[in-house]
Amino acid sequence: MKGISKIAPWLFLALFACEIIAVMMPKKDGEFHVREFGRLPVLLNGRIQPFDSVARNALLQIRSTGDCPLEIVPGWKFWHHPRKLKATEWLLEVMTRPEDADTRSIFLIHHAELIGDLKLQDKGVENSGLRYYSFDELKPVAQEIFKQVEPILKREEDHRSGSEQRTVFEKQLMKLYNAVTLYQRLKYTLQPEGVDNWSQELADFQKNLGPARLVARASENGQPVEQEALQKINKPFHDFEDMSRFGYALIVPPSDPEASRDNWQNAGNSLLESARADQFPVPLLDFAAMSTASRNRDASGFNRAVDDYKSWLTPKFAKEVKKGRAEFYFNDVKAFLHATIMYIFALVLGGVALLTLTLAPDISETLRRSAFYIIMLAGLIHTFGLVFRMVLEGRPPVTNLYSSAIFIGWGAMLLGLALERIYRLGIGNIVASFAGFVTLLIAHNLALGGDTMEMLRAVLDTNFWLATHVVVVTLGYASTFVAGLLAIIYIIVGLFTPILREKLRPREAVGSTVAKAQVAKIGSQMEIGKALSKMVYGIVCFATLFSFTGTVLGGIWADQSWGRFWGWDPKENGALLIVLWNAIILHARWGGIVRDRGIMTLAVFGNIVTSFSWFGVNMLGIGLHSYGFMDAAFKWLVFFVASQLVIIGLGLLPLHLWRSFRSTTPAPTSGKGPVGTPAPAGV
Repeated sequence: MKGISKIAPWLFLALFACEIIAVMMPKKDGEFHVREFGRLPVLLNGRIQPFDSVARNALLQIRSTGDCPLEIVPGWKFWHHPRKLKATEWLLEVMTRPEDADTRSIFLIHHAELIGDLKLQDKGVENSGLRYYSFDELKPVAQEIFKQVEPILKREEDHRSGSEQRTVFEKQLMKLYNAVTLYQRLKYTLQPEGVDNWSQELADFQKNLGPARLVARASENGQPVEQEALQKINKPFHDFEDMSRFGYALIVPPSDPEASRDNWQNAGNSLLESARADQFPVPLLDFAAMSTASRNRDASGFNRAVDDYKSWLTPKFAKEVKKGRAEFYFNDVKAFLHATIMYIFALVLGGVALLTLTLAPDISETLRRSAFYIIMLAGLIHTFGLVFRMVLEGRPPVTNLYSSAIFIGWGAMLLGLALERIYRLGIGNIVASFAGFVTLLIAHNLALGGDTMEMLRAVLDTNFWLATHVVVVTLGYASTFVAGLLAIIYIIVGLFTPILREKLRPREAVGSTVAKAQVAKIGSQMEIGKALSKMVYGIVCFATLFSFTGTVLGGIWADQSWGRFWGWDPKENGALLIVLWNAIILHARWGGIVRDRGIMTLAVFGNIVTSFSWFGVNMLGIGLHSYGFMDAAFKWLVFFVASQLVIIGLGLLPLHLWRSFRSTTPAPTSGKGPVGTPAPAGV
């Protein structure tokens, strides 16, 4: 049994390590080199990114998933993996075979009033309570969607209202409108919709351009001419104009990279500019060959066109090619998804370890160590993803709400591991895994808005302040949340289990026998409840330091950017509230106003203060710091605040209702009756 207890943590670690190694290994392309196509760089949202990122971000905005299922499987059949189109495969289908793509159920509509208003009740497919529709099913109501959106856009264009004043129905309508518009724009990225042989049409256009010029000159000189030659190039010109107007990504690199590397164009603009030349640029011809081969399912032709374009692109745009390949790898590895899975598994192990702490100490220790090792591996993957994003962006770790969630989870994970390394109770494991899982889940939902590595606003475009003020104040957020999470554990465990009164297990110490004896003595004397209280106190001190320092640095940045150190902006007030609340906790403890339970309830309320500063002030839609407005998160913020108030209420229940503080030993008696009952811990 002891042998299994020692081996089990290493087996868990080896299992997840093998899975991560398999994920990070290079993967081969199929018959069509779609992965190689997905690595090709384009310019969108002010930055170079691969086709794969364009596809993933578009699908996230339209369907809220990163791929396109080809079959609907009920959510409870978690063991069945439905067939899917990868994001780049789906994008190629939209651009080159739209008649097939139009049948895919990718448009998510979950607002009952909107479904009823558009008379879509009997259409679409349902999965896990959500309804998905294909473009073919939305075509009959497309005009109605545009008609209802018009007054909303007109009202906001005239500044009679803003997006934050939209009703719930209007928000869902605008979301559907944006999804349909984006989908239609994607169709014009490589070629006009429905063209069977775009390469041949471009070749015919070049062949007919000479005669058309002669006819145009003759017409200018007043000579009688045949209009047939002009009509032959008329349709292609209209196609070029449609691609110029609706084309989404800028896929054609500049002809002279030395003059301007950022002067990328969509295919339509490039076609219009080069239409009068004797030959179209190489990128246009290669993309036309790719689209034609993809439409006609010609794998060899598609692969050859991709290779030809790479051969032309790499010598001139090596930096962009490298960026596209790196970001494709980042998307393909899905580091944060795999870290989330490991955090969940470790959370389950850590929870069971804590529950079995008194019932089966040996099993509890095995599970605790297993959870600790898995969290360390998950933390490495989390760190890998965080650093990889920094390299891709060329920025410090926090640039928007999405990256702040990732960084807060990372900081909380490190604090949890540090606590576990010191106390070895299993509570640090729960803090690290829960914080990592929840923050990465929040980040995933924030990513549904589209590109998470978009260009920064001008006022944020400074790596120095992003690396100092933003990182420091975000560490303050993370540590305040960790203190609140520890306080929640204290309240829940104290109410429903006797664990808080258990003594800490002696742990091994490196050094002399005297040192070992001292550590063992301290561990045998301190109760777990007291240890939790010390953890919260130490982390609140840490949070106060970082919150205060970060807030002061923010004031200096504001003075440089806007000419004032402090302007009572909502975000500035939110940051100040965190500092003040942490200071209140420390002063209440130092002054003896609160003890263990008091500091815990105050720390839980710190979660409310921090969540308001992190998300709430952005939802106000006012102030200079509203960089990441997320109205969809409002109901979740309200739910979170309500849950924290409930936990605070539980923490204020009388001590005799706490299982950890009930007297479990009978009162000592003498001949005269009971002498007395020892006072419960935590009073």
